[in-house]
Amino acid sequence: MHRVHKIRLDPTQAQATYFARACGTARFAYNWALAEWKREYEAGGKPSEISLRKRLNSIKATEFPWMLEVSKTAPQQAIKNLGAAFQHFIRRVKLGQKPGYPTFKRKGVRDSFRADNGPLDATSHAVLVEGQTIKLPRCGLVRMRESLRFDGRVLSAVVSRAADGWYVAILVDTANCLARVADHGAVGVDLGVATLATLSTGLTVPALKPHRAAYKRLARLSRSLSRKQKGSHNRVKAKIKLARLHQRIGNVRADALHKLTTKLATEFTTIGIEDLNVAGMLQNRSLARSIAGSGFAEFRRQLEYKSAMTGADVVVVDRFFPSSKTCSDCGTIHEMPLSSRRMVCECGCDMDRDLNAAINIRRQALAHQSVENEALAVASVTTKLHSAKQKIVGLCSYA
Repeated sequence: MHRVHKIRLDPTQAQATYFARACGTARFAYNWALAEWKREYEAGGKPSEISLRKRLNSIKATEFPWMLEVSKTAPQQAIKNLGAAFQHFIRRVKLGQKPGYPTFKRKGVRDSFRADNGPLDATSHAVLVEGQTIKLPRCGLVRMRESLRFDGRVLSAVVSRAADGWYVAILVDTANCLARVADHGAVGVDLGVATLATLSTGLTVPALKPHRAAYKRLARLSRSLSRKQKGSHNRVKAKIKLARLHQRIGNVRADALHKLTTKLATEFTTIGIEDLNVAGMLQNRSLARSIAGSGFAEFRRQLEYKSAMTGADVVVVDRFFPSSKTCSDCGTIHEMPLSSRRMVCECGCDMDRDLNAAINIRRQALAHQSVENEALAVASVTTKLHSAKQKIVGLCSYA
């Protein structure tokens, strides 16, 4: 299993300078390859990332000699990333979607470069991790804030810049994965704005809302940045302050989501969630900031890959299923505006709106899982009957 551990680095000034130069080289290679890709396609050719990498290798010594100052993997991996971007673009076009065409990279926006270890039988490795240090090509040993959590073979490392710090994301081929700590059966999860999640067990996870807590400071730093003269040192310092705050907000959100998804994946075997239409929900201008800051898509992404480790089954309930409007006791569907926070039914049911929705999601997930199991059983029986029929036909033809 491949797992990634992202660790903050403590580089020297010379190493930080090399990182910035390598990021610039990777960005230039990506933009150069994108321009060449467009030019070849408009001329009627069929561009590919392999041909672009070969062409760059043949001309960089004469036309771009400064690229030789950094590891060769930085520009090569950047062009590979461009090839992957076009693969995803073409795939989505064939599916009838309207994806955005790959765009040119800007300096200071997601600066990064990658170093690979190569094949398994390679005699030497470009990336080596020893304790709290990592060896990277062309810059030697770099100190890390913590040790690598996973045991296994290091496949690659991506060095990136966030705010005023440098980070390395180490990809490891390891057998270490999440382990189940309990088995509480099935659970329904209702995501919300007032509370991050309400479980069908009655547990509620409060929403931290880091963006709202830091909104005043965020607005003040944004105004301060807009007043600074472009190109000045004061503008650089103001930009770093604002980036630090944005990074802190993202870290608080990610920490809450990781804790919740880990708890669900390690304690339940069946997890029911809703297929939320986040783009449609963001049309509500009163709740758009809170919805965007909750990270619903990130919650689903984390839950799916962690459930794959523990063997849990994530069942996505259709977005048109009226989980909040349906009484969990008698099944009656009511009109439930957002202002109604409790489900009150003629049958005597009186409970919190989100808890009622979570119970309905759990019930729907179990029903969907049961239908899938029956379909698999029928398919298995059909396959066995077909195999037996083929054997009988073979015996008859032999006789």
